[in-house]
Amino acid sequence: MVNKQTEFLELAVKVKALLFGNFILKSGRESLYFFNISAFLESGYLSDLADLYSQEIIESEIEFDVIFGPAYKGIPLAAAVVTKLSQLLSKPISLCFDRKEKKDHGEGGKLVGTVKNKKVLIIDDVLTAGTALKNSINLVKEAEGVVSAAIVALDRQEMEEGQQVSIRLEELLKIPIYSISNLENLISFLESSDKNKDVAERLKSSLKK
Repeated sequence: MVNKQTEFLELAVKVKALLFGNFILKSGRESLYFFNISAFLESGYLSDLADLYSQEIIESEIEFDVIFGPAYKGIPLAAAVVTKLSQLLSKPISLCFDRKEKKDHGEGGKLVGTVKNKKVLIIDDVLTAGTALKNSINLVKEAEGVVSAAIVALDRQEMEEGQQVSIRLEELLKIPIYSISNLENLISFLESSDKNKDVAERLKSSLKK
């Protein structure tokens, strides 16, 4: 693992964003672990997380005009990343996010900010089944924007029909999907520690399903 991946996982465990046990995810899938990005906000480590996102965006040389953060958790996340990137790149970075309900007064519409005729980088917390990502892409397309890429903190590398969801989505949606870390990194991280080695062994099997 590279330093960025290790730093993310260490921080996620520290702030209790990564929890181990038996969980039912939003997608309905059972999981041995749960990732809750709200823990970074509650613990005051959002800036550290934004720095990790920014490193990945810069290192991956992602081309974009505006960053889109889906409501609700994606809004503070995108705002923090935009702020960090603006500082690192010494230039203004545009931000856009959606409302849960369409506004019919003022500037109106579903979005705050604009993506029209712009290359859009979608930022989110975790990739499981890809439902949230598809919804974000639809919102951007409806507003006449062009999605250039997506980035998440953690790619769970869930399997569907014998293929990893992230790989299948890249082929289906025709966009690259980046992540700070993923399930393979998490397994290596757990194996290198004295705790949760049994979880690591059980997680290995999920990569092969």
